[in-house]
Amino acid sequence: MSQASDVLIVGGGLVGLSLARALAGSGLDLAVIEPQAPRKATPDPASWDSRVYALSPGTVAFLESCGVWPRLPHERVTRVEAMRIYGDDTRARLDFSAYDAGLRELAFIVEGRALLEALREAVRGQDLRMHCPADWRALDFHDDHAAATLSDGAVLRARLVVGADGADSRVRAQAGIEVRPSDYGQLGVVANFSCEKSHQRVACQWFRRDGVLALLPLPGERVSMVWSISQERGRALVALSAKALAAEVESASHGALGALKVITPAAAFPLRLQRVTHFTKPRVALVGDAAHNLHPLAGQGLNLGFRDAQALAEVLGGRGPQRDCGDYALLRRYERARSEDVLAMQLATDGLQKLFNNEAVWLAGARNLGLTLLNGQPLLKNFLVHRAVA
Repeated sequence: MSQASDVLIVGGGLVGLSLARALAGSGLDLAVIEPQAPRKATPDPASWDSRVYALSPGTVAFLESCGVWPRLPHERVTRVEAMRIYGDDTRARLDFSAYDAGLRELAFIVEGRALLEALREAVRGQDLRMHCPADWRALDFHDDHAAATLSDGAVLRARLVVGADGADSRVRAQAGIEVRPSDYGQLGVVANFSCEKSHQRVACQWFRRDGVLALLPLPGERVSMVWSISQERGRALVALSAKALAAEVESASHGALGALKVITPAAAFPLRLQRVTHFTKPRVALVGDAAHNLHPLAGQGLNLGFRDAQALAEVLGGRGPQRDCGDYALLRRYERARSEDVLAMQLATDGLQKLFNNEAVWLAGARNLGLTLLNGQPLLKNFLVHRAVA
């Protein structure tokens, strides 16, 4: 069996589905391959997903345009109205305020499973072929098309293949796109807590000498933790009892939210920086984690992925009725549109990680002084806020 389409998206996760939805109605024939069978995510009011994302207002505007945002259970979404960043000397502090910047919010905190289900609902009924669960065993690129052979022997032909298949992208490898990984030697430890004191819709972050601890507001008196820490220390945190973990986080956050209680067990994932030599090659384009990985201290990884999807959809949608959607010159427009944004965020997060993950005494003084000096520059702070919310 052989099927032909214009665009074949490999990966039906958050970024891949957002691209599929953004391209719906563009006149392109679409197909999606996703190996994982969908699981109905019916939020239990007593259950919280330990993987949450901070979505910028720009990302939310994109999701609204795709019909995704209204499908989220908004009683489980939290606006972030301010952010407090602390240095590792207990005195240095940097404050960002949506109000001071003339905004309603800095970000929205959304559970991963709820966002994925909203995207799945948004693509249902759209004019696309969803192959799920399905995976490919061969992917070949030709002058005028690419061909993916599925595990069941079916062949899917497309003018363009989009790799939305994550950090270990097989599409990227098959296309011969080089990746330059750099392991941080850290884990991102995540868990959710109920808290004694109200978070007041403020996200807090502590740059510590052993890593970066962030507590993000959830609905009610709850917070979600992301603690970027050494692999050994991270494994030790995951192995702690709920009571001991809560005590560790209370101590590391200097009791900012009072007594904490674990409501979602801790989990961990490895942290790394990945740069690719190209976002595109003839007949192929990369989006999301397939195109870039970065440290999570700024919470911008998924926002970058959604901006990839938006930019690629705009390039393909504006290609003209007769132009081949897999034309390399066309795809290069997408790469030029995204490379500067991605590189700037990678350099910023990598630089901050190296700056604070350093035991040099003189550097500790300099970085904490830098936080304090920046906190006294409201115009510069508001400029940074407006760049971050785009």
